Amino acid sequence: MAHQTRSLPLRGGNVREGFVQALITESNRSGQSMSEVVFRAAAERLAQRGISFDGLFEPGDIQISNDNHAAGSARQAG
Repeated sequence: MAHQTRSLPLRGGNVREGFVQALITESNRSGQSMSEVVFRAAAERLAQRGISFDGLFEPGDIQISNDNHAAGSARQAG
């Protein structure tokens, strides 16, 4: 089954050097591009807020613990 993808119309943001360095460090540590790190963080935030969406890169690749559910329960977005 083919998944439809589309580009996000994001523009460059002005951030402080500390954020850039933290993002680069996480990107290197996780083996992901900086864009992947940012997209995953956004997906995790959406899922934490109870917003449903299809998988980010592949179905089921985001695992989220949602504070709105019982402690210890995990919610999978995707």
